[in-house]
Amino acid sequence: MATLYRNYDRAGLDVQYNARATVPDIQPILKKYANDSAEARRTLDCALDVPFGGHADELLDIFPAAGGARGAPVFVFIHGGYWRLLSKDDSSGMAPAFTQAGAVVVAVNYSLAPAVTLDRIVDQNRRALAWIHRHIAEYGGDPSRIHVCGSSAGGHLVGALLSGGWHAGYEVPPGVIRGAAPLSGLFDLRPLVHTHVNEWMRMSEADAIRNSPALQLPQAGCPLVVSYGETETAEFKRQSDDYLAAWLERGFPGRYVPMPGTNHFDIVLSLNDPHSPLTRAIFEQMGLAPAPHSR
Repeated sequence: MATLYRNYDRAGLDVQYNARATVPDIQPILKKYANDSAEARRTLDCALDVPFGGHADELLDIFPAAGGARGAPVFVFIHGGYWRLLSKDDSSGMAPAFTQAGAVVVAVNYSLAPAVTLDRIVDQNRRALAWIHRHIAEYGGDPSRIHVCGSSAGGHLVGALLSGGWHAGYEVPPGVIRGAAPLSGLFDLRPLVHTHVNEWMRMSEADAIRNSPALQLPQAGCPLVVSYGETETAEFKRQSDDYLAAWLERGFPGRYVPMPGTNHFDIVLSLNDPHSPLTRAIFEQMGLAPAPHSR
């Protein structure tokens, strides 16, 4: 078959961008996402299904900082699922660790492909961020201390929020994000046009270019923490490595945090461990420390 991208043909690209094939069974991990998130909603103070827009999918779950602290930094989490799976209901498993450490946690819901385009998904996440900036003080959060994190497709959406040129249209300051942690992100979407992923994304080359964070870097950048699972494919790792390299080349602060023993999916579960290297790095970025009695 013909080479399509970086010495890969179609079959090679499909292997590289098939994250699910890198784990023996994804179902126990997805179940833990759901169970841990349900437990957080059951046990923590929270405001559920808060609308940030007019569509039924445009909802947030908000978890105030423990003890009702005011002026708390804000941790916004954007779920993965290759833009077609999962929801906010699977995306608040880290709320216990982060709220106990003194943060407000916000899990973002958005519409899924193929019912909507990636342009629409990016727009929804930008509108969610704009809503959070305007309203998070009502939940004890500091709108000048918003940090964003996302995994896989959510890592891409973090990159879309970091991209330059969109802020004025959404009435948010260019520096609205004070820190970011994209995990296993996709930052250059051009290779995906040639893979099975495009069966549901239906992206043209122009769509991919327009929505590639690596091609839309901002004029000023916040601190960045980049990570991915040890067993990820070479292309998933390269996407993060290249994005971080471009970030640093512009003089923006950033670092890679290794997470040995993790895969593309269970790295998210480490966020509820206040002592994992990844969580520690994000806490440091946010000016937080693990609660004294946390394990």
